[in-house]
Amino acid sequence: MEDACTKVIDLIFGRKRSQMLYVGVTLGVFDALAHGPRSAASVASVLDVDADLLYRLMRVLGSLELLHEDDIQTFSLTPMGALLCTDHPHTLRGVALWEEGPESYALWKHLPALITEGQQNAFVREFGQPAFAYMAQHPSVGAIFNEAMSSYSSIDTRLVLEALEPYDFSGIAHLCHVGGGHGHTLCSLLGKYPALIGTVLELPPVIAKPELLWAAKMGVGERCAYVSGDMFREVPPADAYMVKRVLHDWNDAECHQILSTIHRAAPQHGRVWIIERIVPGPDTPHVANLFDAKLFDILMIMVSSGRERTLEEYTGLLEGAGWTYRQTCYPASKMLGVVEGVKA
Repeated sequence: MEDACTKVIDLIFGRKRSQMLYVGVTLGVFDALAHGPRSAASVASVLDVDADLLYRLMRVLGSLELLHEDDIQTFSLTPMGALLCTDHPHTLRGVALWEEGPESYALWKHLPALITEGQQNAFVREFGQPAFAYMAQHPSVGAIFNEAMSSYSSIDTRLVLEALEPYDFSGIAHLCHVGGGHGHTLCSLLGKYPALIGTVLELPPVIAKPELLWAAKMGVGERCAYVSGDMFREVPPADAYMVKRVLHDWNDAECHQILSTIHRAAPQHGRVWIIERIVPGPDTPHVANLFDAKLFDILMIMVSSGRERTLEEYTGLLEGAGWTYRQTCYPASKMLGVVEGVKA
C-alpha cells in the first residue's frame, strides 16, 4: 500500500516538476550556465531576477538532476540540464517550451468534457481555431512549436536510420518525404545512400525560407528538391514515399485520402513507409519517455482529429487505400515503427 501511495503521489506531482523545468528554461537559467559554473547570485544578476527566489528555483532544479550545486551555492549544468540549452546539438529546449507552455497547458482543462462528449481538439475549444491557424497568427508561438518539432525530428532521424539499417535500398532511386518539414530525415538518408535522390513535399510557408532547409547544409543540395503542394490532392512521382509523424494528426478518413493520393502517384511495386509511434498491446510496460504512444494518443485528442494507432490499425489503413502490407522495421527501443506498404 505504501509503495502504491508513493507512486500515485509521484504521478500527481509530475506536472509540478515539469513546470519548474519550464520556468528554468523560460528565464534562461540553463543558457546562463552554458559556459561554466556560476553562483546563483551571478545568474540572477545576468537574468535581472530576484536572487533569493532564483536560488530556490535552482536548488530544486538540482534535485531534479538538471543542475549540480556545490557547498557555496555555485551551480553547473548536468548532462541532462545541458539538453535544455539553446545551442546544444540535441537541444530539448523547444520541447519544454511547447509542451509546458501556456497554450498547451490551457488545453488540459477541456479533456474531461472532450471524453464525456466524444469530441476531439481542445485547441479549437480553447482558442477558437485549429492549432496551425492559430500559430500562423501568432508567430512567436509558431516559432516555439517549430523549435520543438526540430528537436523531435532530430530524435526521429536517428531512430529511422537505425530502423532502416538492414533495409535493401537497391530498388529505390527516388524517395519522396511527404510532409517532410525542412528535410532533416530525408537528407540524412541521402547522406547515407549516395545513389539516392529525394524530394520533400511541404506546404509553401514551411519551405519558404531557404536558410532553414537542410539539403545544402548537409551537402546533398544537388540531390534533394523541395516542392510545395497539398498531400491531400497530389504528390510528386517517386519510387518510395515516407510519411513521418503525419497520419497521427488525422482521422481514418483523412488518412485514407492521403494514402490514396500517394497510391495513385506511385509506380507498380512502389513503396510507402508510415513512420509513427506504434501503440503496443496491454501487456507491454509503460515507457516513460516522450515517445510513449499511449500518452501521445491523449495529446492527439487534445490538438487534432487524429490518434496514435496499433500496427493492425496502420495495416488496415494501408490496405484500405490499395496498398499491400509488407513488414514493419523497428529500432531497438521500438520508440517508433516503419510500417511498409507495397503497390501490387
